[in-house]
Amino acid sequence: MKNFIKIFILFVFTSASGMAVSQSNGKPQFSAPYGSNEQVGKYALVNGFKMYYEEYGKGEPMFLIHGNGSSIKDMGNQIEYFRKNYRVIIADSRGHGKSELNTDSLTYVNMANDWSALADYLKIDSLNIIGWSDGGIIALLIGINHPEKAKKIVAMGANMRPDSTAVYPYAVNFVIDARKKTDAKIKEKDTTEDWDLLKQQLALLGDQPTISKNDLAKIAAPTLIIAGDKDIIREEHTVELFQCIPHAQLCILPGQTHYIPERDPALFNSMVGKFIAEPFARPDSDWTKK
Repeated sequence: MKNFIKIFILFVFTSASGMAVSQSNGKPQFSAPYGSNEQVGKYALVNGFKMYYEEYGKGEPMFLIHGNGSSIKDMGNQIEYFRKNYRVIIADSRGHGKSELNTDSLTYVNMANDWSALADYLKIDSLNIIGWSDGGIIALLIGINHPEKAKKIVAMGANMRPDSTAVYPYAVNFVIDARKKTDAKIKEKDTTEDWDLLKQQLALLGDQPTISKNDLAKIAAPTLIIAGDKDIIREEHTVELFQCIPHAQLCILPGQTHYIPERDPALFNSMVGKFIAEPFARPDSDWTKK
């Protein structure tokens, strides 16, 4: 859900094609043109479409998965940090960035299957997975449907259902309005933007995911559920996710929002890096247990 507000503002009100305008103040300078690096960028043919990906660093393999309407370059702060100690693999999800769409119905389940297929393509048995927003949903679905692939999972700002019990009403209503306006553009046969693609991206936000508590209970990988205390996702829903996963830790960051990976990458990366690097533990305050 990371960039749906930005997409709607840019597409509907300004008709500008530039989904990667930074949400943060200033423009960080990275060591490579992430998302458009001709030196390392490649395509993998997986599940009937071409998926664009880039690799950086050496060591234990790691997936970084971006959010809705976003792309590789929006996770530049995470690539820059984790490439120092890990083999970072980051791709444009289906229908995003440089990756093909090749479907008339985007689903999180299929997108998770795409990322799993990318791991197979790269001959990687298991790896750490860090997902932001929709990327966090995809990361959880990999843990559910492809458990052998997930070594550790970090899901930032993720949800298990799309309604107002999980997501704040302002966001739910905003998506409803965006879908109506997008449908109007399609009906008008407007060609200023790819409204059919936007319609599919908005459908992800409006109708998905549909992950049950029983599904989350299937996740065997140690999982960090993380969010800001003023996230788009309700705090109680973030806690609900944490409580459903057998081997989970919870991190709700004070004074932070859904955009912490971009707004305060030093804090986000250090918390996530600690979880990935250290052996998983689930201490308990109950001194009565033997």
